[in-house]
Amino acid sequence: MSTLEMKFEITSWDEKPYRESPDGKWTRAEVTLAGTDPDGQLAEGAFESLMFYRADGTSTYVSLMSLTGTLDGRHGTVVLAGEGTFDGTTARGESRVIEATGELRGLTGTATSSSTHADYPFMPLTVTYDVG
Repeated sequence: MSTLEMKFEITSWDEKPYRESPDGKWTRAEVTLAGTDPDGQLAEGAFESLMFYRADGTSTYVSLMSLTGTLDGRHGTVVLAGEGTFDGTTARGESRVIEATGELRGLTGTATSSSTHADYPFMPLTVTYDVG
């Protein structure tokens, strides 16, 4: 297994509520990412999340993310499915690879992220993977 620690720049975040109740609200976010790795690994990405915000400001979310770029000299796209939480200060998420295309076909692995508002507009991401 290899590990890549990087940051993506959040270049757009479009979040809209679609349901509200006295206990909280549901939103959908579409997010575009640009890689900041000078070697160009995983150069771009995007994700969509469905979130539930509680009245106290904490939330839980599920997401699908795609990352496109090069890992270990191989180019392709990796698709991740995951979930996470926001405790009012820190957003923490865990994802797993559900598909890999191009020269990355067969890649397996996971990704984790932990970020605060101070990280914005960047999203730290640690990808642990095996390209087989």
